[in-house]
Amino acid sequence: MATKPELLIDAASLADMERLIEAGADAFVIGESRYGMRLPGDFDIAGIAEAAKLAHARGTSVYAAVNNVMDNRTVDTLPDYIRALAQAGVDAIVFGDPAVLMAARSAAPGMKLHWNAEMTSTNFATANYWGRRGASRVVLARELNLDQVIAVKANTDMAVQVQVHGMTNIYHSKRPLVHNYFEHQNKDGSVENVPVHGRREDGLYLIEAERPDERFPIYEDANGTHIMSSDDLCMVENLHELMEANIDSFRIEGLLKSITYNETVVRAYRAAIDAYVMDPQGYAFQDEWLDAIVSLQNPSRELSYGFFYKEQVY
Repeated sequence: MATKPELLIDAASLADMERLIEAGADAFVIGESRYGMRLPGDFDIAGIAEAAKLAHARGTSVYAAVNNVMDNRTVDTLPDYIRALAQAGVDAIVFGDPAVLMAARSAAPGMKLHWNAEMTSTNFATANYWGRRGASRVVLARELNLDQVIAVKANTDMAVQVQVHGMTNIYHSKRPLVHNYFEHQNKDGSVENVPVHGRREDGLYLIEAERPDERFPIYEDANGTHIMSSDDLCMVENLHELMEANIDSFRIEGLLKSITYNETVVRAYRAAIDAYVMDPQGYAFQDEWLDAIVSLQNPSRELSYGFFYKEQVY
Protein backbone atom coordinates (compact mmCIF):
# COMPACT_ATOMS: atom_id res chain seq x y z
CA MET A 1 0.00 0.00 0.00
CA ALA A 2 1.17 3.53 -0.77
CA THR A 3 1.50 6.27 1.83
CA LYS A 4 -1.78 8.13 2.19
CA PRO A 5 -1.50 11.92 1.66
CA GLU A 6 -3.51 14.37 3.75
CA LEU A 7 -6.62 15.96 2.26
CA LEU A 8 -6.78 19.55 3.53
CA ILE A 9 -9.46 22.23 3.12
CA ASP A 10 -10.61 25.43 4.82
CA ALA A 11 -13.95 25.76 6.62
CA ALA A 12 -16.31 28.65 7.24
CA SER A 13 -18.00 27.22 10.34
CA LEU A 14 -18.23 24.24 12.67
CA ALA A 15 -21.27 23.03 10.74
CA ASP A 16 -19.25 23.08 7.52
CA MET A 17 -16.44 21.21 9.24
CA GLU A 18 -18.80 18.43 10.24
CA ARG A 19 -20.03 18.02 6.67
CA LEU A 20 -16.51 18.08 5.25
CA ILE A 21 -15.24 15.55 7.80
CA GLU A 22 -18.09 13.28 6.78
CA ALA A 23 -17.10 13.78 3.13
CA GLY A 24 -13.52 12.70 3.88
CA ALA A 25 -11.40 15.73 4.80
CA ASP A 26 -8.36 14.96 6.98
CA ALA A 27 -7.45 18.48 8.10
CA PHE A 28 -8.66 22.08 8.13
CA VAL A 29 -7.13 25.55 7.90
CA ILE A 30 -9.07 28.08 9.98
CA GLY A 31 -8.32 31.33 11.78
CA GLU A 32 -9.32 34.93 12.31
CA SER A 33 -8.89 37.76 9.86
CA ARG A 34 -6.50 39.79 12.02
CA TYR A 35 -3.90 37.04 11.75
CA GLY A 36 -4.94 34.91 8.76
CA MET A 37 -5.34 35.64 5.07
CA ARG A 38 -8.35 34.92 2.81
CA LEU A 39 -10.38 32.88 5.26
CA PRO A 40 -13.95 31.82 4.41
CA GLY A 41 -14.96 32.14 8.07
CA ASP A 42 -13.71 34.03 11.11
CA PHE A 43 -12.84 31.86 14.14
CA ASP A 44 -11.84 33.57 17.40
CA ILE A 45 -9.83 31.63 20.00
CA ALA A 46 -12.95 30.12 21.55
CA GLY A 47 -14.16 29.05 18.09
CA ILE A 48 -10.76 27.58 17.25
CA ALA A 49 -10.83 25.56 20.48
CA GLU A 50 -14.27 24.21 19.55
CA ALA A 51 -13.04 23.37 16.06
CA ALA A 52 -10.00 21.55 17.44
CA LYS A 53 -12.20 19.59 19.83
CA LEU A 54 -14.53 18.58 16.99
CA ALA A 55 -11.67 17.68 14.66
CA HIS A 56 -9.76 15.59 17.18
CA ALA A 57 -12.88 13.68 18.18
CA ARG A 58 -13.22 12.67 14.51
CA GLY A 59 -9.54 11.88 13.94
CA THR A 60 -8.78 15.02 11.91
CA SER A 61 -6.48 18.01 12.40
CA VAL A 62 -6.79 21.80 12.66
CA TYR A 63 -4.16 24.28 11.47
CA ALA A 64 -4.36 27.93 12.46
CA ALA A 65 -3.68 30.47 9.70
CA VAL A 66 -1.24 33.12 10.98
CA ASN A 67 -0.08 34.08 7.51
CA ASN A 68 -1.30 37.65 7.20
CA VAL A 69 0.88 40.64 6.37
CA MET A 70 1.98 41.64 9.89
CA ASP A 71 2.29 45.24 11.06
CA ASN A 72 4.04 46.38 14.24
CA ARG A 73 0.89 46.36 16.37
CA THR A 74 0.00 42.83 15.32
CA VAL A 75 3.53 41.56 15.91
CA ASP A 76 3.31 42.76 19.52
CA THR A 77 0.30 40.50 20.09
CA LEU A 78 1.76 37.36 18.47
CA PRO A 79 3.24 35.65 21.57
CA ASP A 80 -0.04 35.80 23.49
CA TYR A 81 -2.05 34.78 20.44
CA ILE A 82 0.17 31.82 19.61
CA ARG A 83 0.17 30.74 23.25
CA ALA A 84 -3.64 30.81 23.13
CA LEU A 85 -3.64 28.76 19.91
CA ALA A 86 -1.51 26.10 21.59
CA GLN A 87 -3.89 26.01 24.56
CA ALA A 88 -6.83 25.75 22.14
CA GLY A 89 -5.30 22.55 20.77
CA VAL A 90 -4.36 23.44 17.20
CA ASP A 91 -2.04 20.96 15.52
CA ALA A 92 0.08 23.45 13.57
CA ILE A 93 0.44 27.10 12.61
CA VAL A 94 0.59 28.25 8.98
CA PHE A 95 2.98 31.21 8.70
CA GLY A 96 4.91 33.28 6.19
CA ASP A 97 6.43 36.05 8.32
CA PRO A 98 9.56 35.19 10.37
CA ALA A 99 8.02 37.16 13.25
CA VAL A 100 5.49 34.36 13.66
CA LEU A 101 8.20 31.72 13.80
CA MET A 102 10.16 33.66 16.43
CA ALA A 103 7.04 34.22 18.53
CA ALA A 104 6.16 30.52 18.31
CA ARG A 105 9.60 29.48 19.46
CA SER A 106 9.12 31.30 22.75
CA ALA A 107 5.35 31.03 23.25
CA ALA A 108 4.72 27.47 21.98
CA PRO A 109 8.06 25.73 21.37
CA GLY A 110 6.42 22.38 20.60
CA MET A 111 4.06 23.77 17.95
CA LYS A 112 4.43 22.46 14.38
CA LEU A 113 5.02 25.18 11.80
CA HIS A 114 3.95 25.14 8.15
CA TRP A 115 5.84 27.66 6.04
CA ASN A 116 3.58 29.33 3.46
CA ALA A 117 5.06 32.37 1.77
CA GLU A 118 2.61 32.34 -1.14
CA MET A 119 4.44 32.77 -4.47
CA THR A 120 8.00 32.90 -3.06
CA SER A 121 8.07 29.26 -1.88
CA THR A 122 9.47 28.07 -5.20
CA ASN A 123 12.58 26.00 -4.41
CA PHE A 124 13.93 23.38 -2.01
CA ALA A 125 16.88 25.51 -0.82
CA THR A 126 14.60 28.17 0.63
CA ALA A 127 12.30 25.50 2.03
CA ASN A 128 15.24 23.84 3.77
CA TYR A 129 16.33 27.21 5.17
CA TRP A 130 13.00 27.45 7.00
CA GLY A 131 13.18 23.78 7.87
CA ARG A 132 16.45 24.35 9.73
CA ARG A 133 14.69 27.07 11.67
CA GLY A 134 11.83 24.90 12.81
CA ALA A 135 9.30 24.56 9.99
CA SER A 136 8.09 21.01 9.39
CA ARG A 137 6.13 21.64 6.18
CA VAL A 138 6.51 23.78 3.07
CA VAL A 139 3.43 25.00 1.20
CA LEU A 140 4.58 25.30 -2.40
CA ALA A 141 3.75 28.21 -4.66
CA ARG A 142 0.82 27.58 -7.00
CA GLU A 143 2.97 28.66 -9.95
CA LEU A 144 5.25 25.60 -9.86
CA ASN A 145 4.89 22.91 -12.48
CA LEU A 146 4.88 19.19 -11.75
CA ASP A 147 8.60 18.67 -12.38
CA GLN A 148 9.46 21.52 -10.03
CA VAL A 149 7.15 20.14 -7.34
CA ILE A 150 8.77 16.70 -7.64
CA ALA A 151 12.25 18.27 -7.44
CA VAL A 152 11.39 20.03 -4.19
CA LYS A 153 10.03 16.82 -2.68
CA ALA A 154 13.17 14.92 -3.70
CA ASN A 155 15.46 17.48 -2.06
CA THR A 156 13.87 18.17 1.31
CA ASP A 157 13.00 16.24 4.46
CA MET A 158 10.08 18.59 5.07
CA ALA A 159 6.49 17.60 4.36
CA VAL A 160 5.33 19.13 1.07
CA GLN A 161 1.88 20.60 0.50
CA VAL A 162 0.41 21.60 -2.87
CA GLN A 163 -2.93 23.02 -3.91
CA VAL A 164 -4.89 20.64 -6.12
CA HIS A 165 -8.28 22.30 -6.46
CA GLY A 166 -10.02 25.68 -6.44
CA MET A 167 -9.26 29.26 -7.31
CA THR A 168 -5.89 30.83 -6.66
CA ASN A 169 -4.94 34.29 -5.50
CA ILE A 170 -3.15 36.36 -8.16
CA TYR A 171 -3.00 39.76 -6.45
CA HIS A 172 -3.33 41.21 -2.97
CA SER A 173 -3.14 44.75 -1.64
CA LYS A 174 -3.62 46.01 1.89
CA ARG A 175 -5.39 48.99 0.34
CA PRO A 176 -9.23 48.97 0.14
CA LEU A 177 -9.24 49.29 -3.66
CA VAL A 178 -12.86 48.24 -4.09
CA HIS A 179 -14.03 50.77 -1.51
CA ASN A 180 -11.89 53.50 -3.08
CA TYR A 181 -13.23 52.72 -6.55
CA PHE A 182 -16.87 52.93 -5.52
CA GLU A 183 -16.21 56.06 -3.53
CA HIS A 184 -14.58 57.62 -6.59
CA GLN A 185 -17.52 56.60 -8.81
CA ASN A 186 -19.98 58.32 -6.47
CA LYS A 187 -19.01 61.83 -7.41
CA ASP A 188 -21.31 63.39 -4.82
CA GLY A 189 -19.25 61.81 -2.03
CA SER A 190 -21.90 59.27 -1.06
CA VAL A 191 -20.60 55.86 -0.04
CA GLU A 192 -23.95 54.16 0.51
CA ASN A 193 -23.42 51.77 -2.38
CA VAL A 194 -19.87 50.78 -1.51
CA PRO A 195 -19.68 47.00 -0.87
CA VAL A 196 -19.35 46.20 2.81
CA HIS A 197 -16.06 44.69 3.99
CA GLY A 198 -16.26 40.93 4.16
CA ARG A 199 -19.14 40.55 1.70
CA ARG A 200 -17.98 38.15 -0.97
CA GLU A 201 -21.32 37.54 -2.66
CA ASP A 202 -21.39 40.87 -4.48
CA GLY A 203 -20.23 39.23 -7.72
CA LEU A 204 -17.53 41.79 -8.52
CA TYR A 205 -15.07 40.94 -11.31
CA LEU A 206 -12.18 42.45 -13.20
CA ILE A 207 -12.22 41.99 -16.99
CA GLU A 208 -9.31 42.74 -19.30
CA ALA A 209 -10.04 44.37 -22.65
CA GLU A 210 -7.96 41.70 -24.44
CA ARG A 211 -9.76 38.82 -22.67
CA PRO A 212 -13.40 39.86 -22.29
CA ASP A 213 -14.60 36.31 -21.66
CA GLU A 214 -12.42 35.86 -18.56
CA ARG A 215 -13.71 37.20 -15.25
CA PHE A 216 -11.36 37.60 -12.30
CA PRO A 217 -13.26 37.72 -8.99
CA ILE A 218 -12.27 40.67 -6.82
CA TYR A 219 -13.35 41.11 -3.23
CA GLU A 220 -12.38 43.18 -0.25
CA ASP A 221 -12.19 42.33 3.43
CA ALA A 222 -10.49 43.65 6.54
CA ASN A 223 -7.11 42.71 5.03
CA GLY A 224 -7.53 44.69 1.84
CA THR A 225 -8.25 43.71 -1.76
CA HIS A 226 -7.91 40.25 -3.31
CA ILE A 227 -8.00 39.38 -7.01
CA MET A 228 -8.53 35.70 -7.78
CA SER A 229 -7.93 33.50 -10.82
CA SER A 230 -10.51 33.31 -13.58
CA ASP A 231 -10.45 29.50 -13.57
CA ASP A 232 -10.39 26.73 -10.98
CA LEU A 233 -7.49 24.36 -10.56
CA CYS A 234 -8.59 20.71 -10.77
CA MET A 235 -6.05 17.88 -10.49
CA VAL A 236 -8.38 15.02 -9.53
CA GLU A 237 -7.88 13.33 -12.91
CA ASN A 238 -4.08 13.38 -12.57
CA LEU A 239 -3.81 13.15 -8.80
CA HIS A 240 -1.95 9.85 -9.07
CA GLU A 241 1.09 11.68 -10.49
CA LEU A 242 1.40 13.65 -7.27
CA MET A 243 0.82 10.53 -5.17
CA GLU A 244 3.57 8.73 -7.08
CA ALA A 245 5.88 11.54 -5.97
CA ASN A 246 4.77 11.04 -2.33
CA ILE A 247 3.44 14.57 -1.88
CA ASP A 248 2.30 14.80 1.73
CA SER A 249 -0.71 17.11 1.65
CA PHE A 250 -3.28 18.07 -0.99
CA ARG A 251 -4.99 21.41 -0.41
CA ILE A 252 -8.49 22.18 -1.67
CA GLU A 253 -9.18 25.92 -1.74
CA GLY A 254 -12.82 26.33 -0.74
CA LEU A 255 -12.95 30.13 -0.85
CA LEU A 256 -15.97 31.63 -2.64
CA LYS A 257 -17.55 28.17 -3.08
CA SER A 258 -20.72 26.75 -1.56
CA ILE A 259 -20.51 24.04 1.08
CA THR A 260 -22.31 21.67 -1.30
CA TYR A 261 -19.64 22.25 -3.94
CA ASN A 262 -16.78 21.82 -1.46
CA GLU A 263 -18.36 18.69 -0.03
CA THR A 264 -18.59 17.20 -3.52
CA VAL A 265 -14.98 18.08 -4.29
CA VAL A 266 -13.74 16.51 -1.06
CA ARG A 267 -15.66 13.29 -1.79
CA ALA A 268 -14.14 13.08 -5.27
CA TYR A 269 -10.57 13.56 -4.07
CA ARG A 270 -11.15 11.22 -1.13
CA ALA A 271 -12.26 8.50 -3.53
CA ALA A 272 -9.24 9.02 -5.79
CA ILE A 273 -6.77 9.01 -2.90
CA ASP A 274 -8.24 5.91 -1.29
CA ALA A 275 -8.36 3.98 -4.56
CA TYR A 276 -4.71 4.74 -5.32
CA VAL A 277 -3.49 3.94 -1.80
CA MET A 278 -5.32 0.63 -1.80
CA ASP A 279 -3.80 -0.53 -5.11
CA PRO A 280 -1.26 1.77 -6.77
CA GLN A 281 -0.45 -0.69 -9.56
CA GLY A 282 -4.08 -1.32 -10.45
CA TYR A 283 -5.26 2.27 -9.97
CA ALA A 284 -7.62 3.61 -12.64
CA PHE A 285 -9.30 6.99 -12.64
CA GLN A 286 -13.10 6.89 -12.47
CA ASP A 287 -14.98 9.41 -14.62
CA GLU A 288 -17.72 9.81 -12.02
CA TRP A 289 -15.29 11.55 -9.65
CA LEU A 290 -14.78 14.39 -12.11
CA ASP A 291 -18.37 14.31 -13.36
CA ALA A 292 -19.65 15.06 -9.85
CA ILE A 293 -17.51 18.20 -9.71
CA VAL A 294 -18.41 19.29 -13.26
CA SER A 295 -22.11 19.01 -12.45
CA LEU A 296 -21.73 21.78 -9.85
CA GLN A 297 -19.02 23.83 -11.56
CA ASN A 298 -19.85 27.41 -12.50
CA PRO A 299 -19.96 27.27 -16.33
CA SER A 300 -18.15 30.61 -16.54
CA ARG A 301 -15.16 29.16 -14.64
CA GLU A 302 -13.06 26.63 -16.54
CA LEU A 303 -11.49 23.69 -14.71
CA SER A 304 -7.77 23.62 -15.50
CA TYR A 305 -4.46 22.03 -14.50
CA GLY A 306 -3.13 25.41 -13.40
CA PHE A 307 0.65 25.54 -13.85
CA PHE A 308 1.31 21.84 -13.31
CA TYR A 309 2.02 21.18 -17.00
CA LYS A 310 3.44 24.53 -18.02
CA GLU A 311 7.02 25.62 -18.52
CA GLN A 312 7.56 28.31 -15.90
CA VAL A 313 10.34 30.88 -16.09
CA TYR A 314 11.28 33.11 -13.15
